Amino acid sequence: MIPKLRRALLLLLLPPLAAWSQEDTWTGVERVVAVGDIHGDYDQLVAVLKSASLIDDQLQWSGGKTHLVQTGDVTDRGPESRKAMDLLMRLEGEALKSGGAVHALMGNHEAMNVYGDLRYVSDGEYLAFADANSVKARDELYKEHLESLKGQPVDDAFRKRWEGEHPLGFAEHRRAFGPAGVYGKWIRGLNAVIRIDGTLFLHGGISPKYADWNLRLLNQRIRADLEDPRNVQEGVAGDDAGPLWYRGLALSDARIEAQLGKVLENYKVDRIVVGHTYTEGAILPRLGGRVIQIDVAMSKVYDPKGRIACLEIDRGKARALHRGKRLELPADAGPDLLRYLKEAAALDPAPSPLAGRIAALEARLPRK
Repeated sequence: MIPKLRRALLLLLLPPLAAWSQEDTWTGVERVVAVGDIHGDYDQLVAVLKSASLIDDQLQWSGGKTHLVQTGDVTDRGPESRKAMDLLMRLEGEALKSGGAVHALMGNHEAMNVYGDLRYVSDGEYLAFADANSVKARDELYKEHLESLKGQPVDDAFRKRWEGEHPLGFAEHRRAFGPAGVYGKWIRGLNAVIRIDGTLFLHGGISPKYADWNLRLLNQRIRADLEDPRNVQEGVAGDDAGPLWYRGLALSDARIEAQLGKVLENYKVDRIVVGHTYTEGAILPRLGGRVIQIDVAMSKVYDPKGRIACLEIDRGKARALHRGKRLELPADAGPDLLRYLKEAAALDPAPSPLAGRIAALEARLPRK
């Protein structure tokens, strides 16, 4: 079957859920702020939103008609994913009332929490879900597990190991990310890819495999995958080349660069903004500004000093907001990149995480 015809048929076969008819394209937006991976660091999320004048000291929306795009991976690694999601969910409504918008996109870690890949959930994260009934909830979960063993012998050591793997708060965490849970329902309704004017936003990237798909199909297929975890590994949500996981635009080779024009043309954009693959600590354009990386590893699990940077697109012009100061993005990978990195590093607590990149670039560039 012709690939485009196959995809058209898939669209017709997808369940007609109301949540899946979401918008994925916006035009005429004067200001967009894009924030990368948070990874369980609520304080850093608050800090970066304040740096872009999107929230006030009471943590209320103050961004007016600005559109905030958070490109996924709010969850995992750090202990406060729950607080970060609660903030974004509240700001969605507040921004809408002001004529703005909050677009929280699905990252691979949100999907993982939904389909049960919990490798990166921290102990502190589980603890954030614990309450006065957590011991009882865990006991009930253990009884369910024993029933699934169908009479296999167990001893005290077995239970101790099981409890070590299922700390207090685990049962509540799984309920919250389940189909009826507050975070499970929210994540299952998120877009993975959106377009605002001439910019495409997503977590990982668009690979050659999905270069000629459309936004609606990508988003619907990913949400459909999450409805049944058995579909994930064979579907788009778990595909290494899919929008949640692909790193090629951040680590591109000649083949990827050659495909980029096709991707931009198909999605009718001038540039693609991605998270997922972190930089040394600054917003970084690639491939002549056609790709912009915004994951600066903000969470303090990466850098105890904390990194604060996001992307601002104001009337179509992209700039970095580095610790709240607007910086012109570099026009090349040589002298102007050095200029930009030095300006950003001067705003960081010493030593800047950019110091190594600056030294390497200075060594490579010819001396004046």
